[in-house]
Amino acid sequence: MTTTLAKPAMRPARPEFSSGPCAKRPGWSLATLQGAVVGRSHRSKIGKARLKEAIDRTRELLEIPADYLIGIVPASDTGAVEMALWSLLGPRPVQVLAWESFSKDWVTDVVNQLKIPGAEAINAPYGKLPDLTKVRPDADLVFAWNGTTSGVRVPNADFISADREGVVICDATSAVFAQALDWAKLDVVTFSWQKVLGSEAAHGMLVLSPKAVERLESYTPSWPMPKIFRMTKKGKVNLEIFEGATINTPSMLAVEDYVDALKWAASIGGLPTLLARADANAKALAEWVAKTAWVDYLAEAPETRSNTAVCLKIVDPRVAGLPEDAQADFAKKLTSLLEKEGVALDAGAYRDAPPGLRIWCGGTVETADLEALTPWLDWAFNTVAADLLQAA
Repeated sequence: MTTTLAKPAMRPARPEFSSGPCAKRPGWSLATLQGAVVGRSHRSKIGKARLKEAIDRTRELLEIPADYLIGIVPASDTGAVEMALWSLLGPRPVQVLAWESFSKDWVTDVVNQLKIPGAEAINAPYGKLPDLTKVRPDADLVFAWNGTTSGVRVPNADFISADREGVVICDATSAVFAQALDWAKLDVVTFSWQKVLGSEAAHGMLVLSPKAVERLESYTPSWPMPKIFRMTKKGKVNLEIFEGATINTPSMLAVEDYVDALKWAASIGGLPTLLARADANAKALAEWVAKTAWVDYLAEAPETRSNTAVCLKIVDPRVAGLPEDAQADFAKKLTSLLEKEGVALDAGAYRDAPPGLRIWCGGTVETADLEALTPWLDWAFNTVAADLLQAA
């Protein structure tokens, strides 16, 4: 029997728990953007300098090897991944690891659009990782380090051979700045500004290893290449892209916001502190899940559970036993109630994922806000469940 709970006394100071765009850094305000290079060409000396500053601060904060190239590209993380897929794939068989929505999109690109000979999708359902023992060192590899829509991440890069012949393309958009990437195992790393650092959307980052550059300079795809995908000139990588000369026009307001986020991250202790903040946030939520009967992780194995996009399923038998559309309706009512109360905004599961909750725990979120949120989650569940029983 469901007992109606009283509304909790404490509220999260910041109720933004969206998994993208994510919460702004603590203390952020519009005044942050006052120094933005607006009304000027992004190709002016000051415009290129600010873009280069964003690249240099990214390298320093993420501890990216000095011989890796870093570029700012259009269309967010999606654009960065597409540039890599269309520019690098083709000369070898390709394996794509897919266990959530976005990695399934990369399967569509590789198998159905590019139609790479020997392309293979290694799939897993929501909540699980694919069989990583099937990864071949002779093939190119495409995968997401952290499944934003499933809450399932790879625990490390041990499944990637150090002596691999193929290139490794890693979509790291909800992992970077929160999880330790093994740069030596990754040839292409992509991410967006609006995820873990909570900056503004529409811009992507593309990081290339020397091996990826070698592939770009030694292989020409057989298909036509749109302008925004072209990274070479006369057979050589276009270094200007990786020095602040973007392929298309960026928003200098968004650039300023990203630079501000990078400065904030450096000021609090850099990458170790960002990782620790995400871990502390995920731990606060884990402690609540451990003592709460109605909810559980979508990710089955503890070592694969994300510390950023934490995906939760409703396991109370009164809800879990309902038809799927009724479960989705329950989850929608739950998240709508949380939003109505102003305690958790955009906390619903991704539209293609199993119904439930998705709560962002990246480093821009304060642990105290997550601790204040969990009683509200219990209150909202009990309230919606009481209505369900009454209707029955």
